[in-house]
Amino acid sequence: MAQLKPAALGFRTHSGWTALVAVCVDRGSPVVLLRRRVHLVETFTYEFRQPYHTAEKMLMGQAREFISRMQAEARRLAYRAIRELQSDFLKQRRKLTRCGLVLASGRPLPGLDKILASHALIHTADGELFREAILHASNRCGLRDFRIKERELLERAGEVLGLKGDDLMGRVTELGRSLGSPWSQDEKFATLAAWLALASKSPAAFRAS
Repeated sequence: MAQLKPAALGFRTHSGWTALVAVCVDRGSPVVLLRRRVHLVETFTYEFRQPYHTAEKMLMGQAREFISRMQAEARRLAYRAIRELQSDFLKQRRKLTRCGLVLASGRPLPGLDKILASHALIHTADGELFREAILHASNRCGLRDFRIKERELLERAGEVLGLKGDDLMGRVTELGRSLGSPWSQDEKFATLAAWLALASKSPAAFRAS
């Protein structure tokens, strides 16, 4: 196992799906191994992609059961996606060791009754359900997680990786060029999260060259 090269997954998650990017560092420089868009619901419709919006129209008991079921489903699908990648990377002599997750505000949510009484909290809770599923699955797969709020991502990446502003985003854009489209902000931010997750172990070893 000591000969396996470490790699990390980065996630930028939305309601019902997540952008996923796998990154390793080769000779001090980051390399994007793959990118995917992973569904975190079995049926990709508004009803299931926005579980708290759906639960808002239910009686409280039904709402709790529905949210619990969607949470379990999201965790299961996230776990399946990560485990499959772990297996695939082992065949390539790589070991997934870390994951990086882009967060929203990060503020704790109240109980379900208060969430369903506030449209703003419903929006927040929908996103948090799927981010929590990623963290739960990553932990279950033995990955050490690195979490960062989206509004702090670029500043933190600039400090740790030694790149600023346009230079930073230009480097991340270039990393995805060989993969083709889509290489949107979702993939770019997921890449930065994975890169930072690796750099958090030993920042000096992973600064941009």
